[in-house]
Amino acid sequence: MTIVLFALVVLFAGAFAFLNGFRDASSSVALAVRTRALTPTVAVLLAGLFNFIGAGLSAGLALAVSRAWVVLPSGGNGLTILIAGLLSAVLWGLYTWWRGIPSSSTHALVGGLAGAAVASVAVGHPGVAGVDESLLFQVALPLLLSPAIAFAGAYLLVWPATWAARYTPPNVVNTRSRRAQAIAAGAVAFGHGLQDGQRTSAVVILAMVAAGLPDGGSIPAWVALLTAGMLTAGTLAGGWRIAYTIGYRMIRIDPLRGFVAQLFSSALLLVGAIGLYWPISTTHTVTSAVLGAGANQRYPATNQRVVLRILAFWTLTPLVTAAAAFVLGLALSPLTGL
Repeated sequence: MTIVLFALVVLFAGAFAFLNGFRDASSSVALAVRTRALTPTVAVLLAGLFNFIGAGLSAGLALAVSRAWVVLPSGGNGLTILIAGLLSAVLWGLYTWWRGIPSSSTHALVGGLAGAAVASVAVGHPGVAGVDESLLFQVALPLLLSPAIAFAGAYLLVWPATWAARYTPPNVVNTRSRRAQAIAAGAVAFGHGLQDGQRTSAVVILAMVAAGLPDGGSIPAWVALLTAGMLTAGTLAGGWRIAYTIGYRMIRIDPLRGFVAQLFSSALLLVGAIGLYWPISTTHTVTSAVLGAGANQRYPATNQRVVLRILAFWTLTPLVTAAAAFVLGLALSPLTGL
């Protein structure tokens, strides 16, 4: 039964990675399409390529989460926690995609795993066997603070960018910004692969540890290929509902500010993944940077109704997935004794 549960974890982890690419990667190139820096076809191919490279390269964050910060109970109980958490995150991701809301897959997964662990305790089984204190500073705080940092950083970066272009004709500024934006879109997609690809790898490694399977002291090649392949497949499938919200419904933005938003987003994602091993939500980072860059204009350009709806979904994401995973954990609890 342990092998069956492990196979289910791998299946749902692959579905989570596919949905992650389907929902989030298109948002990384939404501005480039909105400002006509890239065509939709080229943008998706670019995002798919850099997502695959990013997901396959960096494994530091995945190893840190799976080995140092969280200890799951062994056997069917730990695997059931992962299944319930993943399933709740996938269901919530499908719902928010259908509504066209850019919500965080990372927050959904964290909330789902927490709710599933509580359900395990409620039925008399051990929940998460151990959580390192550094989890608060290395996971919780970056997830909470990154939207504010992205908003403030993009807002402030608009000033030197517009000052440097003050004597340049607008058509020249727009042309140069579109060219730079095409490069920045690739950087955001690469950062997305580095960040979100590691979530799936970490879950699979946790499942291997819970199932008592050896991992060889590093991320196995098949785990890296599974993560990169499913993330890329989801990206190529496209998820333009969310990209349309970011690029067209949320705010009006010109190519220069679009470049600023993508530049700061990519820098924050790359520093978090490579330098600090911080898990940062790509969706929250990109969305907040777009709002920050677009807010620094002389005229109001923000659709407040859409922004408030997005913020409401951001608040609900960990709560809803935790509640759903709690119910799923209770329903799956009989499997832990098999």
